[in-house]
Amino acid sequence: MKQKKAVLFDMDGTLVDSMWMWEDIDIEYLGRFGISLPSDLQKAIEGMSFSETAAYFKERFSLPCTLEEIKADWNRMAYEKYAREVPLKPGAGRFLAEMKRQGIPMGIATSNSMELVRAVLGRHRIADCFGTICIGCQVAKGKPAPDIYLKAAADLGVRPEECLVFEDVPMGILAGKNAGMEVCAVEDAFSEDQREEKRRLADYYIRSYDEILDGTYEVL
Repeated sequence: MKQKKAVLFDMDGTLVDSMWMWEDIDIEYLGRFGISLPSDLQKAIEGMSFSETAAYFKERFSLPCTLEEIKADWNRMAYEKYAREVPLKPGAGRFLAEMKRQGIPMGIATSNSMELVRAVLGRHRIADCFGTICIGCQVAKGKPAPDIYLKAAADLGVRPEECLVFEDVPMGILAGKNAGMEVCAVEDAFSEDQREEKRRLADYYIRSYDEILDGTYEVL
């Protein structure tokens, strides 16, 4: 951190433990149309923005809904979980507090919707930690394109190489690397089968944010 001027976080699976709920939502949502959840769905949509994912669902499953209707349904289905159930990742609260104490700017760069970001930040009372919140729908291309991380860095007024990114999946790690940033991979049960790929792509690896403050993180 001594050589970094800003910290950027993906949200789902990185800052908060929320990936577990999306498979249930996908099963319920597709079930309304009599469609079973394909085994390759999560890998296919990894890194896509909320809008890109809605477009993918509409085309792949021939859904009789507009993109706005699809996104509104997902927001309704997920909102209460984000506002009441989704916890922070281990050690994240302590790490955010320390970065704030040191005056290091922080930002969020997520593929999720602004409604759900605000719900989870409000639940944990950490909204004031972040100088910018960027969502994939605000940029031209979702992850692994660098767009969202470049926007977050620009919003904070720092150069890309001055940023440290935290990500939980390969497409997100690639987005940070494509932006010219160092990336720390965060362990998450949902992406357990991608652990070796994450380790290959990232610069650092943590199981808990406590490892950063305690100096026990892995340099890859």
